[in-house]
Amino acid sequence: MAEIVQQRIEDRIPELEQLERVGLFTKNEVKSIIKRVTALEYKLHRLIINKEDFIAYIQYEINVLELIKKRRAHIHYHFKREEIEFPIIHRINNIFRRATNKWKDDVQMWLSHVAFCKKWSTKNQLSKVFSAMLAIHPDKPALWIMAAKSELEDRNSSESARHLFLRALRFHPNDKKVYQEYFRMELLHAEKLRKQKKELEKAEMNLGEYEFSAEILSGKLAEIVYRDATGKIKGAEFVISLLNIAAIFDFTKELQDSILQDLQTKYTEDNLTWDFMAKRELEAPGAGEELQTAKGRASEVSRREERCCQVYEEGLKSLNTEPMWTCYVAFCLERLKRKTNVQELKEKRQKRLLAVLQRAHDSSLLKEDYYKNWLQILLSSEDAEGATRVAMAATQRYSQSVTVWSLSLQTLMQLGSGDMGKLFQEALTHVNPKESLPLWQLQVQWSLANQSLEETEAIFERGRLSAVAAVAMEMKEKYLDWSYTVGGYKKARKTFTSLQEVRPLSKSFFTRMIEIEKEQVSVNLTDFTENVLLHFLDAVSPEMMFVLILDLWLDYIQEELGPQGQPENCGKIHWRAMKFLEGESVERFISKYTLLQTGHI
Repeated sequence: MAEIVQQRIEDRIPELEQLERVGLFTKNEVKSIIKRVTALEYKLHRLIINKEDFIAYIQYEINVLELIKKRRAHIHYHFKREEIEFPIIHRINNIFRRATNKWKDDVQMWLSHVAFCKKWSTKNQLSKVFSAMLAIHPDKPALWIMAAKSELEDRNSSESARHLFLRALRFHPNDKKVYQEYFRMELLHAEKLRKQKKELEKAEMNLGEYEFSAEILSGKLAEIVYRDATGKIKGAEFVISLLNIAAIFDFTKELQDSILQDLQTKYTEDNLTWDFMAKRELEAPGAGEELQTAKGRASEVSRREERCCQVYEEGLKSLNTEPMWTCYVAFCLERLKRKTNVQELKEKRQKRLLAVLQRAHDSSLLKEDYYKNWLQILLSSEDAEGATRVAMAATQRYSQSVTVWSLSLQTLMQLGSGDMGKLFQEALTHVNPKESLPLWQLQVQWSLANQSLEETEAIFERGRLSAVAAVAMEMKEKYLDWSYTVGGYKKARKTFTSLQEVRPLSKSFFTRMIEIEKEQVSVNLTDFTENVLLHFLDAVSPEMMFVLILDLWLDYIQEELGPQGQPENCGKIHWRAMKFLEGESVERFISKYTLLQTGHI
């Protein structure tokens, strides 16, 4: 091993001598490099090698390259690159090759090698890296696309890029992304040839026997890719994606018309087709003189939007489905959100959206999410009657949705309409009890503002008896807070005494009562905290005991260290905690107790 390392160090001597001779590095820096590299080389030749050692070596060599680059710029010396940088780059490539041969499955290592080759302009090496990587990872379409793009952009080789895409399609014959990028590549190739032809014609050069193929220049190769792709992959979304790619290029009008015709012929049962065709109407040319004024532009936009709506209406005649209505509503909502200074256009958009929302609801095909937008528009328009009607209709349409019930109840609370008590009971009857916590919280909020103390307490009593643990614990905490607010310490203590005997209980419930006790001057806080701790031990489930009780022991100690506590009791509490806790809880308690003693928590 030592002989190999020594040989590799000796191979570096010519470049290090050049670095010192031309003034890029000092003699001491060269010695430092040799020392560091020797240590790194030994790590790479150990019996058991680590990936981290290879990464560290590569990073060190790259750092040296970067430093050389900066110092060249500083002293304006740009010679002898073949004798200085090239050997370092060659060595880094060799280290990368050894690493990727050892850890073939590490895609990130391969990509790091690719990034290095691109940065330091080793194009020939880049192709070799991609070839080796694809031989190991042919199952990853993204790598094929990356390799093909590299051939096209870095090496300017459309033929190699096409060859890679064709190989990729053998492994991934139904991959949408591969076909999309292959389609784009053929159009880029045609565009490049068109530019070349234009430049040559401008220079009036004699091309001899060489001729540019008219079919290739018009994008026929891309059309072949399109036909092959749509023969294997069905769906309007994929066809639209290819049409959007073709629309980027200004010479593809015939190809776009062909794709558009296929879309309208084969995919009329897909809502995306109608959505795309409708939005195309927004791109129609303007009317000239009218566009010179704000009102003229608004009038033109309004006409375009009307044409869009006509397409949506036509689509609904043959495709009356929820996705189709969703596209229509989303379009109207997006247009309403667009800013305009013309009030007439804004009102027209709002009126159109409300009409579409109503029709979608009447057809029972309006998505749950859009009821919120509907209510917001009605509330902003101060249409209380309409908002009440929509809120009630939403709960009938989605009677099991907690989100819809919460939204509707909040709206009705804001408007002050409806029998809220009855509505809350109806909501809790329909929704899944495990998801009902937001409704309980909303009911408490409403009751505190609108009902008597007896009625509010009745809600708390029902909530604490819930079979859902999350609801019961939350309601007990709120019950305790409410009792302290309306009845003071005595009522809070009475509520706590009655609730602490009934599971489930949370840590917050006990800590809140301790906070209430701390506010009282005449209470022995140590005795009370002791009682709370004992009750918590009885109430908490065994599987959660050690997780929750650990923090409670620490809180107990912190209380004794406080102004109302007795610090001399901390040792006794620590001893009892150590006796009670088990396993990992002991180690966690010791570490936190140490931090507490040193004042870090």
